[in-house]
Amino acid sequence: MLRFYFHHTPNPTKVALFLEESGLPYEVVPVDVFKGQQHTAEYSAINPNGKVPAIVDGSNIIFDSNAILLYLGEKTGQFMGDAGDRGQLYSWLMFIATGVGPFSGQAVHFQHMAPEQLPYAINRYRREVERHYGVLNHRLQSQQYIVGDDYTIVDMAAWGWIERFPRVLGENALDEFPHLKAWYERVNARPAVERARAVGKDISFKMDFDEETRRSLLPQNYPKTGVKVK
Repeated sequence: MLRFYFHHTPNPTKVALFLEESGLPYEVVPVDVFKGQQHTAEYSAINPNGKVPAIVDGSNIIFDSNAILLYLGEKTGQFMGDAGDRGQLYSWLMFIATGVGPFSGQAVHFQHMAPEQLPYAINRYRREVERHYGVLNHRLQSQQYIVGDDYTIVDMAAWGWIERFPRVLGENALDEFPHLKAWYERVNARPAVERARAVGKDISFKMDFDEETRRSLLPQNYPKTGVKVK
């Protein structure tokens, strides 16, 4: 059975959506990133980058959520769209991977997690997220889904981050992007979405954002062990 290394954050959630859509049997293996479990030697052997998610499928180890979606799509032959649109699928998947995801994450960081409010950083990342939302909104004005009229792994990848729009841009942010909002509602209507949201609800992940959590999530903000800071 496929092992799914999970925390209830955006990137693992989009993989959870694929697994629930496809019906693949899987076992959830919790990785509590608030406790630093992503940095253990055991997990580093699975994902040297120390991030979630990752999957182990027999002898195959795959990390990075978008790589996992591609792997599972190719493995099952599901949600990969029309073969003639494969170039577009790759392009839009990378747009999510290099744009929507990381810029949304940085917008959340500088608004809600940084030790001080930096107007330049907040403005930069919010504006870039808004630009990416605008690109998707334009794309969706004449089609049902991002690659075309077929629901694909690209929609799953985007949903994992658009799902967090209230924290990224505010509660009413999608009102400025009506086509993206309609797409979001269309995806949310799928039964697998609620099942994906429920993954891990029975796991007692740490919730306190204390010093241990800061050091686990933001180790770059602390001196390296054994290194003297002048």
